[in-house]
Amino acid sequence: MRVAIFSSKNYDHHSIEKENKHYGHDLIFLNERLTRKTAPKAKGSQAVCIFVNDEADAEVLEILAELGIKLIALRCAGYNNVDLETAKKLNLKVVRVPAYSPYSVAEYAVGMLLTLNRQISRGLHRVRDNNFSLEGLIGLDIHKKTVGIIGVGHIGSVFAHIMKHGFGANVIAYAPRPKPEQAEKIGFQHVSLEELIETSDIISLHCPLTPENHYMINKNTLAKAKKGFYLINTSRGGLVDTKAVIHALKSKHLGGYAADVYEEEGPLFFENHADDIIDDDILERLISFPNVVFTGHQAFLTKEALSNIAHSILQDISDAEAGKKLPDALV
Repeated sequence: MRVAIFSSKNYDHHSIEKENKHYGHDLIFLNERLTRKTAPKAKGSQAVCIFVNDEADAEVLEILAELGIKLIALRCAGYNNVDLETAKKLNLKVVRVPAYSPYSVAEYAVGMLLTLNRQISRGLHRVRDNNFSLEGLIGLDIHKKTVGIIGVGHIGSVFAHIMKHGFGANVIAYAPRPKPEQAEKIGFQHVSLEELIETSDIISLHCPLTPENHYMINKNTLAKAKKGFYLINTSRGGLVDTKAVIHALKSKHLGGYAADVYEEEGPLFFENHADDIIDDDILERLISFPNVVFTGHQAFLTKEALSNIAHSILQDISDAEAGKKLPDALV
């Protein structure tokens, strides 16, 4: 099958080509994001492979359908950028990678928390300037602190295990569909979202973005949280109202924010803008705070994750070509 791979980088090219030796698909790597402007570049393909910031709204899907595309393969777990209802109407199959490597993101979230709490980045910069002062670098023991996890799927459950058994934290979690056996096995307690927000010293987001939970962290929820708490987001930027976070940081109600995602990351992330003037004032204000740790959607980026992603999407493409059932299908 001929596959147009949008938003591809060198690491995608390497990992997918390596895995494709076992499948033999005709792969077309495109650096551009999928948009209504770039969609025609998929002409001649039967499938497109897209990533988190590619646009697959109704208009784009209609263009793809007219080009003869039959399958959209997401090389990520989230699918908020795809209009599933329109895909279904157009008879477009949509598959995703639900669990490429929960350890990659969960471990990265732990790293972000430690960097934020123990001010590792600030300490590194000081030492490079021959400044060995420890003033202003005081952190907290995570041990016995209450860590609230929103979303305990594959990634959230790994994060919960690390917090509970690696740090000795008191772990609580919120999930729309609680699994008591999972909570008992790992050693955390299911609570309501309201209780989690009000009682957690650290809140970490590990849920997909849906219309229902858009801006679940907002002015009201931040106001209910404990003064000085840390917020970690390695899921999706749209879960958090960035303006509200900035306000909470300015008032010192939010003790620190660590994020690998941003609600308006589409035009910026995965590209080098070192010589550009960024006109996103909200983002520039956010990253100016000393108690903010911010990276550009790299939590997934491990060798194991890239290999698993490549294997999953190519297997789904092969199964679709053979008319087999697609276990990772969204529609």
